[in-house]
Amino acid sequence: MPVTKNATKEKKSTSEVRLNKLLAERGISSRRGADKIISEGQVTVNGKKVYELGVKVNPHSDNIVVDGVPLRSKNQNLYIMFHKPKNVITSMTDPLGRVTVADYMTAVPGRVFPIGRLDWDSEGLIIMTNDGDFANKVMHPKSEVTKTYHVKLSGQPRPDQIEKLYKGVSIPDGGKVKAKLVEKIKMDKSKNKKASTKFDWYKIIITEGKN
Repeated sequence: MPVTKNATKEKKSTSEVRLNKLLAERGISSRRGADKIISEGQVTVNGKKVYELGVKVNPHSDNIVVDGVPLRSKNQNLYIMFHKPKNVITSMTDPLGRVTVADYMTAVPGRVFPIGRLDWDSEGLIIMTNDGDFANKVMHPKSEVTKTYHVKLSGQPRPDQIEKLYKGVSIPDGGKVKAKLVEKIKMDKSKNKKASTKFDWYKIIITEGKN
């Protein structure tokens, strides 16, 4: 049976995917990170820079280049548990030349990126992956993936201040955030010389990716 013009168009449209979704699937970054890469003009499609976030491409026929490097085919999904040390940037690059999590991933057979972030002076678990869809699900607020922190407070909080964390507090970034659990940690002063009666340690569990 001959292929009609409309049938050809339909086949082409089913092969097309959103550019940010494709970049995430190929392990370039999460979808949010892909949007940033596109808007900054780091992606070309068939030789032309693309800035439109919702643009669709054909991964089988379009020539897609990211930051001068041709987009590779999909590799095996990687999921890496990495303990980020203090004084390390949760980023793949840093214009100031500081140590990043990427510096610890040189032996990984493929490009991975961090899901979420930990601050410069924080340490703990970071998941590194090349699975953009997985990263997007983990970071989406609807997933409510819990994040547990041990934090050293300046002084000793009152019960009413702890209660505020459960009800929600305003933050500089805007909006309100609240804790799922706030629990005091007992420090063994005989084993921990840094333990002090002037500062309290608390375990705080949250689900929102806020600073």
